[in-house]
Amino acid sequence: MKHRLPLLLLVLGAAFLLASDAPKYSYEDFESPDDCGACHQQIQQEWAQSLMAHSFTHEWDAIEYFKLALPHALKEPKVAGVKEGCIGCHGPLAYLTGDIPPQPPEKGTRVNEGVSCEICHNITGSTEPVPFNFSYIIQPDEVKQGPRKDSESEYHQTAYSSFLVSPELCATCHDEQSPYGAWVKSTYREWKAGPYAEEGTRCQDCHMHRYPGTSALGGKERPDIAHHVFHGSHHENKLRGALDLALYLADDTIARKKELELTVQVFNGKAGHYIPSGSSEERMVWLEVSVTDAKGSQYPLAVSPKGFDGEEFTIADPEALAYQAMGEIMEVADFKGLPRDGDVPAGSRIFRKPFFDPQGRMTICQWYTANNTRVDYRVGPRETKIERFRWAVPEDVPVGEARVTARIYYSQVPSSVGRYMKLPPFEYKPLLVNENTLTFQVR
Repeated sequence: MKHRLPLLLLVLGAAFLLASDAPKYSYEDFESPDDCGACHQQIQQEWAQSLMAHSFTHEWDAIEYFKLALPHALKEPKVAGVKEGCIGCHGPLAYLTGDIPPQPPEKGTRVNEGVSCEICHNITGSTEPVPFNFSYIIQPDEVKQGPRKDSESEYHQTAYSSFLVSPELCATCHDEQSPYGAWVKSTYREWKAGPYAEEGTRCQDCHMHRYPGTSALGGKERPDIAHHVFHGSHHENKLRGALDLALYLADDTIARKKELELTVQVFNGKAGHYIPSGSSEERMVWLEVSVTDAKGSQYPLAVSPKGFDGEEFTIADPEALAYQAMGEIMEVADFKGLPRDGDVPAGSRIFRKPFFDPQGRMTICQWYTANNTRVDYRVGPRETKIERFRWAVPEDVPVGEARVTARIYYSQVPSSVGRYMKLPPFEYKPLLVNENTLTFQVR
């Protein structure tokens, strides 16, 4: 493998930039994950299950780039940089080799390797004091950056990297600023401003759990090998229970024609960042509440508004439309938009941070986001959201035991967008995060 000078990936202001005079690497300068797996078998198998391995081939990411971001970049000068910018993190081998735009996943090129071993373990730092927008410094050579000072290998040289084990490594791709200056990903900055950073809990501590074993064939037995699946919101086992849910009734007995008062507390006690985080322009988290009477009839409840600015975006409305920019980009005639909240039941509380395009319309095109500071109604680390519901008990409701049920759901994209873009249903199906039930008597 040839030794070359580090490639500095520079980001100027809020714009994405591929420096035209930067040296280009070739695909051959990077080992394949299969080569790494010859020795690091278990780690390679773990990585293959991760979204890192599928950062380019993942269905929604590929469709979003080739049907929305790339066409938009080719006709709108303000966002032209996303032609390279998306690939800087989703297909770094293509970015580093100047293979822009890359071939789509079905062509089977090496860009399909996604964020491979050679990316993270060749990064030596960032060009930015607080990293964002793929500002990593990378040097593909025979020295692999690692988390230990006593590592030895017969195949390559090793070097301890304090940057590799720091949250700043994650920030190079998990924090992003749009060409309009809006922070459209801020997971690192959310963590940095929260309690976990102060206590020394890093991204890697939650998303790369430790287990006893060896990192390579013939390697040293260690008590703390880092798991490389990077469990996050795309893994249901990580998502389940991410938010705690508590219910309180003003009275456990209610008469017909009276009003039941319910308080729901939603607590983020597990994530060191907001929920949802990352690409929060498309992530959906919502709270559904219903009453079931003694004969099994159900009554959905609507959340009681709090009156804050922008609250209308946080209460599900089947009539609300959004995402008009998608139709414009794809040149769909008379495109009025899509149902903003998909299949979320009317009146449900949605925990979201809406993004708005330059025309003030809600968008999922993060690169086209001019403003996303109007309202942020997500659940921060160790924050409790308190929601209230009321149920006017019908005069003909059956006497006897009834129950109130609250459920929190999550989906990666709004179902309306998923269906319109012909995504596989698993990309937008509602995933149960938590649920709780209380019983009461109707008299």
